[in-house]
Amino acid sequence: MSESRVVLVTGATSGIGAATAQAFGARGGAIVNNASIAGLVGFAGMSVYTASKHAVVGLTRNAALEYAQEGLRANAIAPGPIETEMYDRFATPETQEQIKAMVPMGRAGRPEEIASAVLWLADPTNTYTTGQVLAVDGGFTAQ
Repeated sequence: MSESRVVLVTGATSGIGAATAQAFGARGGAIVNNASIAGLVGFAGMSVYTASKHAVVGLTRNAALEYAQEGLRANAIAPGPIETEMYDRFATPETQEQIKAMVPMGRAGRPEEIASAVLWLADPTNTYTTGQVLAVDGGFTAQ
């Protein structure tokens, strides 16, 4: 198995630039951007956030096209509501119940479920998946 490099991106534009610089000559690697389900569907009252996440999706797909010949894969995850400190801080118990009611699985996700998806996208044996956005959202975007 050949060596593969993985770059997890938090700032999509600067991260893609750093990843491509590392991957050239390495003949392979993976970029995994963090988008959101807001990058796949709209949310009323969240236009700036939604636009920024749609931009992450577009950048990811564009990077997949631009760097495919170098063996660099670019994908993104699109988490739904995830139980994090931020989720607990900003979502009141009432809001959390409303969110659970909107998700077909009836709950918010866990951080380790997102980590698992990232690891799958970054796995060096996963050499044919590029330009994809993997929704990890308990079925929310399937509705």
